[in-house]
Amino acid sequence: MSAAPQIFTATSAYSLAFVTAVGIAAYVAAKSLLPKNASWQDRVTFIWLAFDGIIHYTLEGSFVYYSMFGKQVITSSGPMAQMWKEYALADSRWGTADPTIVSLELLTVFGVGTMCFYVLKQLIQRDPARHYWIIVLSTSEIYGGWMTFCPEWLTGSPSLDTSNALYLWVYLVFMNIIWVFVPLWLMYDSYGHIAKSLRFAQAAADAKKS
Repeated sequence: MSAAPQIFTATSAYSLAFVTAVGIAAYVAAKSLLPKNASWQDRVTFIWLAFDGIIHYTLEGSFVYYSMFGKQVITSSGPMAQMWKEYALADSRWGTADPTIVSLELLTVFGVGTMCFYVLKQLIQRDPARHYWIIVLSTSEIYGGWMTFCPEWLTGSPSLDTSNALYLWVYLVFMNIIWVFVPLWLMYDSYGHIAKSLRFAQAAADAKKS
């Protein structure tokens, strides 16, 4: 009788280790670059956007590289290609240069990734205009997630493998749902700052008139 195929492999381990290392780097950057009196909200925002930007530029940037000009992840080699081959076991579209996925990733890498680092600069400079860009960025993240999975759900999810806990709960659920809940919280936080400022400005303007 043949042995069951191994699910958690060395590639699984170093893929998760890479993501963990990016998170640690983001935390260290926040400790080093933000003023000591920064609020906990600004610290969480910095850590998330540093993590987000690095992931977009490195991990997702490599996917774009391996998926353009006739290339595909499944026929490519190298450590990053191996990580994407691992993820493609859960969602095969990432192995075959699916045009919808590649189109979304082009916007994510060059648009959202760049916005992440721009907002990080604004955070360091304590520029309140960051709240507008945080809402733009977060909306883009949520839209990207929706357009990644909704077409797949509408067609019966033929590309998704949910047969084991690693693929379903780690790769498909956890690795995607954090890009929904964190942007929603960021939008809520930035909306509060923008609304408070506008209400204060309106009250000041009304007081001047009276």
